Amino acid sequence: MKLRPTTLALLFAFTARLLAAADAPRPNFVLINIDDLGYHEIGPFGSTNRTPALDRMAAEGRKLTSHYAAPVCSPSRAALMTGSYPKRVLPIPHVLFPVAAVGLHPDEPTIADVLRGAGYATAAIGKWHLGDQPEFLPRRQGFDLYFGLPYSNDMGPGEDGTKSDFGKTPATKNAKAKNAAPKKAAAPANDETGTRAPQPPLALIENDTVIGRVRAEDQVTLLRRYTEKAVSFIREAKDRPFFLYLAPNAVHFPRYPDEKFRGTSPNGLLGDWVQEVDWTVGQVFAVLRELKLDRNTLVIFVSDNGGPTQQGANNQPLRGSKGSTLEGGVRVPGIAWWPGKIPAGTSTDAITTMMDVLPTFAALAAAPLDRTRKIDGVDLWPVLVGAPTTPPRDSFLYHRGLLLEAVRSGPWKLHLAKKELYNLSADIGEATDVAAHHPDVVQRLLALAEASKGDLGLDGVGPGCRPLGRVAHPQPLIATDGTVSPAVAGPQKRFP
Repeated sequence: MKLRPTTLALLFAFTARLLAAADAPRPNFVLINIDDLGYHEIGPFGSTNRTPALDRMAAEGRKLTSHYAAPVCSPSRAALMTGSYPKRVLPIPHVLFPVAAVGLHPDEPTIADVLRGAGYATAAIGKWHLGDQPEFLPRRQGFDLYFGLPYSNDMGPGEDGTKSDFGKTPATKNAKAKNAAPKKAAAPANDETGTRAPQPPLALIENDTVIGRVRAEDQVTLLRRYTEKAVSFIREAKDRPFFLYLAPNAVHFPRYPDEKFRGTSPNGLLGDWVQEVDWTVGQVFAVLRELKLDRNTLVIFVSDNGGPTQQGANNQPLRGSKGSTLEGGVRVPGIAWWPGKIPAGTSTDAITTMMDVLPTFAALAAAPLDRTRKIDGVDLWPVLVGAPTTPPRDSFLYHRGLLLEAVRSGPWKLHLAKKELYNLSADIGEATDVAAHHPDVVQRLLALAEASKGDLGLDGVGPGCRPLGRVAHPQPLIATDGTVSPAVAGPQKRFP
């Protein structure tokens, strides 16, 4: 059998990596996942916010301009952790709320499971949002240590400042703040995701223990504390390969930038918090350079979904907002950095996704994957290094909850409901429907959608979707009266 040149090139690259791996130390991985960051809110993607650390990261690395997440946070994080379409591993209609009876199944292999099994130190710092019950928290999902919030920083009682930005009067049971979060979507009658449940006090967790109740004054210090924990972890793990997952609650509503950054951007509190995020990124790079780990560390920076434009986010030149399958809801800013490996000052329009992080890290770490479980991600290393080969991913399925709303193949994107076709290479803003001019492309993309029917399904839970993790009697981590659940209580049993 005669091999095609592209196949030979891939085999050569793979063999070269295996030979190099025998002598070279395994790389460290830092994955920075920002919350609700819009496509146009950092300097490398055109923002007027001042982001010198990210500007330098892009100048020394490679921009991922067609990087896809999911429309909202829990599905996006499930894809990132497992290398699978969110619907495969977390088949829920929207996101997880406090006291949900379901979460990411503990048996589902995560990036942390894969890398820890290969001898890596692993840490998750920041927002988790894959289930708040003890069975679903990061230490049950492959992480050696955890410090952060189990879900979004707006998921708590309004009187604690979770429904109002810094400087605004906290919302109460009888008075709703003008800038409060949008009203939640109605939940189905059999909902297990906690949509209808009252939101208990917001819990700060260290490892498996609740160590505090987060109020407005605490939100201001969260990003700094996350940064300090991240830097400390890198210092402690420097003599062995490590994986750091740093997922700030910034820049999700409500916005609480630290005093040092407040009023420093041209774009209000949101811009101020973006600039504080940039400071955090700078601190991570500073310690990597100080410890001389920068030449053996792959850093990836992304956002978990598009920015919410109704709350001031900027996704230009994309159309749409968080929560939608328009590009503005799911295409996010991405940057990959590894000096000496990833070509500096470059950019790629190749399709990359959250699902591709796990198989890419696993391949670089020579960490085996469980081949009995299907994953949808691909090894993106050829794209990251700019190899002259066919990109490993040509298509993408846009799910909104359990519904398949659009499909992409190459530059073509088809919205299924109205059969609208866009050429994203020429029309990134999805402004001109060209379906009438390309009926053959429409039919090809409809066939691509139909092919997923026997796997993930077009709507509802398909045969290829795996079970959710489930608990019989979910309990709030902190009850309304401040009492801490015994399952996560430390020396302090109550945070009134």
